[in-house]
Parts: sequence; C-alpha cells; structure tokens
Amino acid sequence: MSLEKGYIHVYTGPGKGKTTVALGLGIRAAGAGLKVYMIQFMKGRRYSELDTTENLTNFTIVQYGRDEFVSKENPEQIDIDLAQQGFVHAQEIVKKGKYDIVILDEINVAIDYNLISLDDVLKLVEEKPEKVELILTGRYAHPELIKMADLVTEMLEIKHPYHNGVIARKGIDY
Repeated sequence: MSLEKGYIHVYTGPGKGKTTVALGLGIRAAGAGLKVYMIQFMKGRRYSELDTTENLTNFTIVQYGRDEFVSKENPEQIDIDLAQQGFVHAQEIVKKGKYDIVILDEINVAIDYNLISLDDVLKLVEEKPEKVELILTGRYAHPELIKMADLVTEMLEIKHPYHNGVIARKGIDY
C-alpha cells in the first residue's frame, strides 16, 4: 500500500500532544501497512515511544539531540551540529520517497532556535515527492510553514498537572 497523494501537516502550539498525535498517526499508518520514518530533533532521551516502535517493522525513529535542554539564546555547538546532521538525514529520507510518512518531530523548535534554516525547510517541503506525507511538529511553527501546510492543528494548553508540581511521568509525558 502507498499513498496517492501526500499532504503536509503541522502540529504546533503551547499545549501537550504534538509529538503524541504524530506518533498516533504514525502507528495507525504502520498498522495499515504504510512505511513511517520519524526524525526527532533536539531529543536524546530514551522516550517510551522508542520501545514501542522497535517492535514495528515499518516504523523507524532516529534521534538527533541530547538529553539536555537547548538554550535558545546561546545554543551549544553540539546542538547546532546534531540538528544540522538530522536535517541532512531528513532531506535524504524525504527525497528518496521510500517512506510513505516522514515525521520531523520538534523541527519547528529547531527552526525557531536557529539550529536549522527556515529557508532550507521551506525548500524541503516544496520539493517533497508527491506521495510522501510530511508531518512537522513543535511549538513556534513559522507562519510560512503554516501557509504551506494542508492541515494545521494548534495544541492549546488550558490546564496541566505540571503547574501543580507534578513532574513528567514515564508513559504519559515521555
């Protein structure tokens, strides 16, 4: 099975759930026999989704980041290098057209932090193969990406246990 036409999704906003919705869509697609490739920018922690997708033959996740917060004002060179390496890999994966769905997780943040060039991402979106579904996640989606997208969802935080001192919980938040 393959897609007749691939669309562009953007999941953004300050609320929880951007990566989760992309993963859910990817798992649904994998269950339907589609091939899914997810590149996580600015993430290096062993998130629970890595354990789940290891058992799926048609869902791959790779990370280009460290288990550290990145400073927006003064990112370390290693964070810039990892994001750049991840983007080069993303370009290769998207352009080959071997995967039905490519998820670029947290790419919006990587752009906002100037780890990856907006112009390079816009070019990738413009030049993606017709049948590749491209999903971009992360806060701070640039208006130009929103304009190019076919589907845009903004996650809005109304309430979160974090504000009451609840720390991130394995299986729920990571």
